[in-house]
Amino acid sequence: MISVEILGPVIALVAWSLVMWIWMYATRIPAMFAANMKLDPNAPRGEQMALLPPEVRWKADNYNHLMEQPTIFYAIAISLSLLSVNSDASVLLAWVYVVLRVAHSLLQALVNKIEVRFAIFVLSNIPLFALTYIAAREYLFRIGSA
Repeated sequence: MISVEILGPVIALVAWSLVMWIWMYATRIPAMFAANMKLDPNAPRGEQMALLPPEVRWKADNYNHLMEQPTIFYAIAISLSLLSVNSDASVLLAWVYVVLRVAHSLLQALVNKIEVRFAIFVLSNIPLFALTYIAAREYLFRIGSA
């Protein structure tokens, strides 16, 4: 039977990504108007966005980060659900990952202290590795006993 508990953190991180998307455009569009930017599809990539204040760009940078590594989290969490792994440890690890990614987002979007942000990023990998280990162990157990 599919485990649904592990899907809570997945849904929460998707919701957080959408919050960051809204925050990104809520700051970017007014900043673009304030800078009288005229969007040019032929301009070198990133050249126009470089005209925006760093505090505005940080939100977009973070949104892009939420489209990168968390995709691994989504895949492993859904794999755990499909494997019917219903352990308190896996659910706790998934929530820890989400909390660390939200903390990473807030730090990057508000103050962008790279050293601290990197430390949080590294810490967020610990539950991701642990979840991967749990899923791999369960998968190998299942195919070994088949």
